[in-house]
Amino acid sequence: MIDKTVCFTGHRDIPADKAEYVRAELCKEIEAAIADGYEHFISGFAEGVDLMAASIVLDLQEKHPGIRLEAAIPYRKRALALLDNPETAAILGKCHVVGVHSEEFFHGCHMRRNRIMLALSSRVIAVYDGRGKGCTVQTMRFAHIYEKDLREIRI
Repeated sequence: MIDKTVCFTGHRDIPADKAEYVRAELCKEIEAAIADGYEHFISGFAEGVDLMAASIVLDLQEKHPGIRLEAAIPYRKRALALLDNPETAAILGKCHVVGVHSEEFFHGCHMRRNRIMLALSSRVIAVYDGRGKGCTVQTMRFAHIYEKDLREIRI
């Protein structure tokens, strides 16, 4: 599965004036991945980039019925919060796999989830604004260390 899997990383707070650009660039990168034979996409289901990417993958299923979406949720209460929201519950309901990676929240649970996604993927699509700290830059660093195909969308 690793050879045909893409995961996403990116910021939760996409500036409003950049949202359309980010969506268009994510769509291009996802379409390029599909053209390269990728079929499985993993989203961490955080606000911002993760949910935007998940919705794009689901939209593209009409055009590419063989692609699949996996939700990688860091802890149980996040899953419950997603299910309480009709919009995110609908997205979760269309996932082929939903994984909850911890029963409880703990410092570092998001990064643990990201490392699991990296381990399952050969390509990473990152939306990055240049911050020197945070899960996005850490995930990008691990992508380099583990020699993943990193596609970066700069905002």
